[in-house]
Amino acid sequence: MNADHTQIQREVCAKYGLPFVPVTEEMKVGISRNVQDGLRPLNGLRHEPVGDSSGWYIWAGDELSQAPNFFVPLHMAHLSEWCADAIPYLALPPGSRFLVAPGFEDVWLDRALLEPGL
Repeated sequence: MNADHTQIQREVCAKYGLPFVPVTEEMKVGISRNVQDGLRPLNGLRHEPVGDSSGWYIWAGDELSQAPNFFVPLHMAHLSEWCADAIPYLALPPGSRFLVAPGFEDVWLDRALLEPGL
């Protein structure tokens, strides 16, 4: 992530009163192929990072598919080519979710992402 991305991410975290938990370009995100189609809304959720995974899963549209190959791994360094609209939200902490559409933005914490037994 470049300095401009980092500043925007800090602003998003501050806007929602959430800690800044950045990712690195070497980390991976799970992403659906349909984000490249410009379909909206754009959705993201973040689990705890594990290994080289950032914990982020990003998809487009109203439905989160349960298909086993719905998400593909992508290094953060390539995310701007696939879906630059997600970049401002990537420093939100684990447990965060976002939904953005033209003229609409929502960010919230979903504790169930951190405590799977809920």
